[in-house]
Amino acid sequence: QVQLVESGGGLVQPGGSLRLSCAASGSKFDINTMGWFRQAPGKQRELVATITRSGITMYVNSVKGRFTISRDNAKDTVHLQMNALKPEDTAVYYCNAQVVVFTYWGQGTQVTVSS
Repeated sequence: QVQLVESGGGLVQPGGSLRLSCAASGSKFDINTMGWFRQAPGKQRELVATITRSGITMYVNSVKGRFTISRDNAKDTVHLQMNALKPEDTAVYYCNAQVVVFTYWGQGTQVTVSS
């Protein structure tokens, strides 16, 4: 069973920055794509960014140029550097990992952007 633990959420003013981290443990196989999703109150969970094991990245249009996803395969970690944060970025952010044919989720970390 793969476990994902997120950290780094919090309260930040508009224009500020936060760095989210997610550490995976318990996998017997290489972790393929890792990513970050978010869910705002009353809205569906949406994809924010993904990164393949080889480092190919993808971002939702609303965060392009502001967020950067990265990973460390040796440590089974994935990070999301979030800059120029906006109030509309407020959500619970979830880490996601694909191992073989299975998908795993973290418990989520709250990000609140407010003055």
